Parts: sequence; structure tokens; C-alpha cells
Amino acid sequence: MPRRTATMLASTLTLIAILCAGVLIPVPYSEMSPGPTVNTLGKHDGEPVLQISGRKTYPTTGHLNMTTVRVTSADYKMNLVEAVYGWLAHDNKVVPHDTLYPDGKTEEQSTQENAEEFSQSQESAKVAALKQLDIPVKSWVIVSTVVKGSPAEGKLHAGDVIKSVDGTVIKAPEDVAKQVTKHKPGENVDFVIVPAKAQAAAEKKNTTATETQKITITTAKSDDSGEERAIVGISAGTDHTFPFTIDIKLADVGGPSAGLMFALGIYDKLTPGNLTGGKFVAGTGTIDDSGKVGPIGGIEMKTVGARGKGAQYFLTPKDNCAAAAKDTPDGLTLVKVDTIEDALGALKDIRSGDTSALPKCTTKG
Repeated sequence: MPRRTATMLASTLTLIAILCAGVLIPVPYSEMSPGPTVNTLGKHDGEPVLQISGRKTYPTTGHLNMTTVRVTSADYKMNLVEAVYGWLAHDNKVVPHDTLYPDGKTEEQSTQENAEEFSQSQESAKVAALKQLDIPVKSWVIVSTVVKGSPAEGKLHAGDVIKSVDGTVIKAPEDVAKQVTKHKPGENVDFVIVPAKAQAAAEKKNTTATETQKITITTAKSDDSGEERAIVGISAGTDHTFPFTIDIKLADVGGPSAGLMFALGIYDKLTPGNLTGGKFVAGTGTIDDSGKVGPIGGIEMKTVGARGKGAQYFLTPKDNCAAAAKDTPDGLTLVKVDTIEDALGALKDIRSGDTSALPKCTTKG
């Protein structure tokens, strides 16, 4: 066999061996890519995304699109070839597996957590929108979760309304931890609650629950690192009663990042005129009850997905601006927002056509 032919054959076999090894070698990475984008003012799977009853609504036009990111599953084993391809691909992003699934989190655990965050984001979006419209919303602090095996298990239950702790009226979720941590592990703490069933019954009748119970719990020592502190083993949250019905119909979506766009969609449907002036606006961002907009993950994927669907403007959380501006899709204007008021102000400029004053994202923020 001629030396040249032998060399080419050896090189080809070596290349094949390298490619085979690359396919077989697993690497600890996952992939993110642009996901679906849904107009909160429109329909999804044949029904309106936002459904409001018991209150006058107004026609809307244009787009206020929420955006998503697709990620590989927790048990997906990426190989070296796929990782290299992902690193080279413009519209995808390869990240360490632990970034998406920390502490060995399973697919089921991640899905459950995302569903809970999505549900909470819907509630906060409703509150933020109604507060912006000066529509009263009743709120109270509840037990969100009870840790299995904790001192509170069997004594407190998810949905219980926390009225006071050690005689101090509870006005916000963080007040609960403040009162509990005044104790040393092993000391008793007194809760006054409205049981979840009594609260649910009162809500159904549109009345105020009057049944209360005093629950005494012996605190335990926290098992995390740092200074010793007392715990009872619950997380506190906020629940609300709205003066009319707002339903958000969107399945197979998780996480808190659609909060801002849901809030804007609700606001638009409850006010005359059109927030967008018929323009295609997309965006992302968490939102809390006060209307504060928070950062999200996968911003680069979301801007690509939004532009691919035709978005002209993208409402971007302030803390995501620098990352988003490093690789902005052509034809997309990134608008910096920190609150729902910022977003409404930006939309006013967009629908008027005077966008010179828009707070645009830069690589510095």
C-alpha cells in the first residue's frame, strides 16, 4: 500500500475513532434554546390566555408576548459532540448541568418547583396590575409549605392564615421568621391561625373567617451552616382575594419569568385603548406584588425567540440588560424596565411612535 494512501487511511480511522469517542463520552452539561412565545393578549390552544369575568374589559390589539426557554431534561446525558455543536451554535447555549438542576434535583422536582413559581407569578401579576389601577385587593399571610419531619408538621398546614406570632400581628411573610428567630432552639413559640378549611369556606361565602386557633410549637435548631437559629419548619407566603375573576390559561409553562407580561396584559384588558398601539412587544421578568420587576435566566434565548416571531421591542429587566445587549438580534430594541410603571411608561412612548427617550439596554446595563 502506498505510503500516502496508508497515511490517509490512518488519519481517517483516527478521525472516526475520535468522533465515536465524542459520541460515547458523556459531559456534565445541559443545553438551553429559544422556546415558544405566547401573546398574553391573544389565544393559546384555542382559548384566550387571559380571561376576566365580573369586571368590564376592553378590546386589545398588538402583542404583549411572554417568552420561554427550552432546556434539556435532568436525566439527559449530553455527549462531547453535542456540547461542542451547542457551543458553536448561535441560537443555543450550553451550560453546566448543575446550573439548571442544582443539588442533583430530579426532573420531577424541577417541574414541581417551576409549576409553583409559575402559579405564584400569576398571583403577583394580578396584584401588581390591580394595584396599578387602584383596585383594592385583600391580602393575608399564609403557611405556604410545611417541611416533613419538622416541629410544625401536623400542627400547621399549607393554607393556614397566620394572624400573629407570640402576640405580634403578622403583616408580611418575613415577619414570621423574625418572630421565630427571636427564640432559641427548644423554646416554645405561639401561633394564632385561621385554619385553611375555615378560610376556604369563608372565601367561598365571600365573608371574613372568624374561627381562630392558638398553636404552640417547640422550635428546633436549623440544620444549615452559619449561626445557630431557631426554626419551626414552615415557609410563609401571601394569599389574595380579588374583587373579580382573573384566569390565566396557559399550560406546559413553568417558572416565574412571565409575571411582568401577564401584569401588562391584565392592565391592558382592564383599560380603554391599546397599550402597544398595535406594535409587537415581547418581554420577560418576574414581578412582585408591589410591581417590582426582577431578573430571569436565559435572556439571550428569549430575545432570539421573540425576534424570530416578529417582536420589535423587548421589555428587559434592568439586571439582565448587560447580558442581553451583548448579542441583540437585528431589528429588536431592548427596553430597560425595573418596575411595572417603567414598562407602562415605555409602552406609552412605543405606541406614540416617539421612542427617542426609551431607556435602552447597553452592555453596561
